[in-house]
Amino acid sequence: MTALLLAITGRVQGVGYRDWLVREAQRRGIQGWVRNRPDGSVQALVAGESEAVKAVVAACHRGPLFARVSQVAESAHPPPEETGFTRMADG
Repeated sequence: MTALLLAITGRVQGVGYRDWLVREAQRRGIQGWVRNRPDGSVQALVAGESEAVKAVVAACHRGPLFARVSQVAESAHPPPEETGFTRMADG
């Protein structure tokens, strides 16, 4: 299992990014979570089969229709203990 913590910057809040990412992740069988950060970025933990994680990360670079993604920073992270992919409270 591959697990990455993503920091997504640009115009990514107020454009439906988190709900979009929940759908993208669930469609690919990814586990983890997504949340808004106080600095205006979106943070996500994505975990699953390597190819599925790569596909979600590639999708994160595009984002939903009204998003304008500047950067997607990746760092290795332990996989989540919970199954499924959820939208967490801002934090």
